[in-house]
Amino acid sequence: MNNTFLQTPIDYLKGVGPNRSKLFKKELKIFTYQDLLSFFPYRYVDKTKYYKINEINNTKSEIQLIGKIVDLYESGSPRKRRLIAKVKDDTGFIELVWFKSHKWIKESLILNKNYIIYGKPNVFNGIYNIPHPELELYKKENLKYRSSLDPVYPSTENLIKRGITNKVIRNIVKELLLEIKSKFVESMPEYIIKEYKLLDKNSAIINIHLPNSNQILSEAIKRLKFEELFYFQLQLIKKNISRKEKIKGYSFKKVGNTFNSFYNNHLNFSLTNAQKRVLKEIRRDLGSNAQMNRLLQGDVGSGKTIIAFMATLIAIDNDFQACIMAPTEILSAQHYNNFKNICKLLNISIQILTGSTKPLEKIKIYNELENGELKILIGTHALIQDKVKFKNLGLAIIDEQHKFGVAQRSKLWKKNTLPPHILIMTATPIPRTLAMSVYGDLDISVIDELPPGRKNIITVHRKENSRLKVIQFLREEISKGRQAYIVYPLIKESEKMDYKDLIDGFDSLSRDFPLPEYQISMVHGKMKSEDKGYEMQRFISGLTNILVSTTVIEVGVDVPNASVMIIESSERFGLSQLHQLRGRVGRGTHKSYCILMSGNKTTNDSKIRINTMVKSNDGFEIAEKDLEIRGPGNLMGTQQSGIIPLKIVNLVNDKNMISSIRNYVKKILASDQNLTKKQNTVILNTYKHLNKNNDIWNYIS
Repeated sequence: MNNTFLQTPIDYLKGVGPNRSKLFKKELKIFTYQDLLSFFPYRYVDKTKYYKINEINNTKSEIQLIGKIVDLYESGSPRKRRLIAKVKDDTGFIELVWFKSHKWIKESLILNKNYIIYGKPNVFNGIYNIPHPELELYKKENLKYRSSLDPVYPSTENLIKRGITNKVIRNIVKELLLEIKSKFVESMPEYIIKEYKLLDKNSAIINIHLPNSNQILSEAIKRLKFEELFYFQLQLIKKNISRKEKIKGYSFKKVGNTFNSFYNNHLNFSLTNAQKRVLKEIRRDLGSNAQMNRLLQGDVGSGKTIIAFMATLIAIDNDFQACIMAPTEILSAQHYNNFKNICKLLNISIQILTGSTKPLEKIKIYNELENGELKILIGTHALIQDKVKFKNLGLAIIDEQHKFGVAQRSKLWKKNTLPPHILIMTATPIPRTLAMSVYGDLDISVIDELPPGRKNIITVHRKENSRLKVIQFLREEISKGRQAYIVYPLIKESEKMDYKDLIDGFDSLSRDFPLPEYQISMVHGKMKSEDKGYEMQRFISGLTNILVSTTVIEVGVDVPNASVMIIESSERFGLSQLHQLRGRVGRGTHKSYCILMSGNKTTNDSKIRINTMVKSNDGFEIAEKDLEIRGPGNLMGTQQSGIIPLKIVNLVNDKNMISSIRNYVKKILASDQNLTKKQNTVILNTYKHLNKNNDIWNYIS
């Protein structure tokens, strides 16, 4: 069957029609025959066993039997009318009952014909009946296309209301399979099918929808998962190769005096082996003639920022400018404060540009940037404004990139004749399988080692009835000269959500930690930028003991003296967010603590998240657990992150398969990059077809 036929609109399939077609398109996003064939069941009901009527007992499970309808009549009052069909086999009688849609059902049933009947038996007035059963006219020729494992398809409430039941969908899929008559274009070459012992395409499609055994179903799933992952990874890897070939970049040939002076004279600690490895990977990219497009990920405190700064020094040594874009003014200011003193020693001009930068200062920055005097610019999304023009931007670093939209990030590409090298940083650890899916077209570097001496943060879970003990512990830490964060999910009390809020929390803490003995700062997203900056600076400089905040301090804030993080209503936060908040402490030499406060009652998912935090400090382990709990569809927000909605692959359960197939695709492309070998003709043709159908790939950002 050619691919053009599979693009036939669903309207033309027998049993669909215009009304059902509209519903399929709206509710299930099924537009073509291809969409319907790719609409896979999510579970299967075993229908290998047939019961006799005299075998029916008080079991709660659904049963299947073959019987003849010998009588059909309506009963009950006009308002409570029901349709009853009397069915017999060679062992006895049973009633089938319908409480609605009488007319349509009555007209469709034929007396003295055998039916395959499926449903859950009930007892009423001592007589067994099956309410609203599934019925199928018994014909031997139909059994060829009747599955022993009945597929159950995803549905919606609206479809069911409109009478499009699972049985209707199942019959429409069967109709399509009968029309196609098992003639599918094979999309995998023979050598791969043999090597991996895969079913052919024809058998896989039929047996994913109409399996006759669990074994053949497993083989069909294996084949379709393999194919989905194979072409997905092929697309990502070829995209990466193509980008490197087509998008030329600046070549930073030398590591000069600026870099060497910093490394030899001003770096007062040794880089970890992981940092050294990643720095080499970045230097290799910068020295090539292709644009770098690299994702740098590492756990909180692993030392990503210093590696990024060293990359900017390589750009400066090669007479280029660099910029660092961060999602918040707080984080931008922290980067600027971390770098400005060392830049002064190295005689490098550096500035910060945010929404709250004074107008005259902005003009000065614009001029110095355009004439090349300013070498490093740090800031928020203010960097992507049209007024910001570089003389020769060579490197753009994006910190916590998932906080920015695709359009925002892409604007940095247009700040020079050739696109600058791009280094994307994230302290939100990404599970390996997700990284290969979301960022499969990027080169990925991982700093998977913490600096020596970094202590694990002691994490505990405390409920509301332990609050007095928590307050006492906080007093003890402050008496040692330490500082603390207390984070709330809400600014003000909400009628819709029963969580602790910042305003009430601040008032309560002010009573527990009164002036003048204690000083408390407050920061939240609705404050003016200058007010936030002022309160943050008071805390950073040690003038306040406690910082009460919302999650605006989630990313990047570095106060080595802070040793306590209290997260109120911790059940409200996701694992990744909890881990990021915990990472605000433990940045100095002091023993540090994270206290997860919650109500006395929590959901099972909340308990799993909290227990995971208590047991582990490893961000990558926590990210894997987060993926397991929430699934890839919710993790990081698929609409923003660019995840292809894989139809049959599960990023959690199939992680080993993802890795092995990615490596296999790389191996094929290493020996035949353009897929011109005869043995790869099928791959090339399928790949071209997928690329023509833009809908398949338009999820990749």
